[in-house]
Amino acid sequence: MTMEFTDRVTSVEPSATLAISALATELEADGADVVDLSVGEPDFPTPGNVVQAAKDAMDAGHTGYTTSKGILELREAIADKLAADGLEHTSDEVVVTPGAKQALYEVVSALIEDGDEVVLLDPAWVSYEAMVTMAGGSLSRVDLSPYDFRLEPALDDLADAVSDETDLLIVNSPSNPTGAVYSDAALDGVAELAVSHDVTVVSDEIYKEITYGVEPTSLGTFDGMAARTVTVNGFSKAYSMTGWRLGYFAGPEELVSQAGKLHSHSVSSAVNFVQHAGIEALENTDEAVEEMVAAFAERRDLVVDLLDDRGVDVAVPDGAFYMMLPVDGDDQAWCEGAIEDAHVATVPGSAFGTPGYARISYAASEERLKDGIERLAAEGYL
Repeated sequence: MTMEFTDRVTSVEPSATLAISALATELEADGADVVDLSVGEPDFPTPGNVVQAAKDAMDAGHTGYTTSKGILELREAIADKLAADGLEHTSDEVVVTPGAKQALYEVVSALIEDGDEVVLLDPAWVSYEAMVTMAGGSLSRVDLSPYDFRLEPALDDLADAVSDETDLLIVNSPSNPTGAVYSDAALDGVAELAVSHDVTVVSDEIYKEITYGVEPTSLGTFDGMAARTVTVNGFSKAYSMTGWRLGYFAGPEELVSQAGKLHSHSVSSAVNFVQHAGIEALENTDEAVEEMVAAFAERRDLVVDLLDDRGVDVAVPDGAFYMMLPVDGDDQAWCEGAIEDAHVATVPGSAFGTPGYARISYAASEERLKDGIERLAAEGYL
């Protein structure tokens, strides 16, 4: 029997970040000592009080289905968190999902159909393109690499890309893979374009709590944006809860209603006791988050200094836990060589729409970061 698959699926490549991680795992299984700088998750344990909250919820019997949108207590806690960021949403305008990735998938699928245009800011997280492609949309991309990944000096380029034919713009600040935090002036420029051309915007704020000396502003707070912005966030990064799979999106009631249909017919709901852990994460983990962010800041500075000592300049990130390393030649070949020769795993920039770079994650101990940079230098990759 020969199965036939849709063009929408066959035209999409597997996640490059997960593919690199799988290769690293295979090498480790063969006995290799791999310094994994490709991983997109904190290396800190989930805060103990969050783990205990999940155990307590299970003991209390919270192991069945919940309402599709999520338990009211969590949606209210999320609405309070959003209000503190200047975003006014009721609990009915929040949908809790199994991870922020699922939230993005549901929103894109609800908004985009055949031929619809979506604008991305490159480098862009690898799954945006796949989600748009599977929805039948087309992409228009704006390259931020000539501007050290800053958005403000690229606003003219963005204005050339956004038009009355644009259906959706996706903005990710702090950014994966660059760690850039877009300035208020840049976001104000985005807002003006979105309002002028009547464009819906997804604001992916999954790294919003991980910044260094800057305070990111939510895009939905700018004039004219409340009714056209869908804010996506989750618990994986700030609370080191990647495997718990808990995220959410908030937006206008009409969008929440339509995307909620996809949610109810696909995943039904996020896990019950995990949602109870989410409440604890939002309400009682400020100190743990601050400690983790402080450690990331020290690691960022360490990697920047180590690279500078070897004559490599990078755009210093203000958020997340990534930076883009400029590489010579084919970045895919560079990353494959780095993991084979130096046993250091990174992700090619071409996976994010920006060839000529490799993404480094500094969600690793200082010892492993030093080891990784030394290995790359010893094997001639720096």
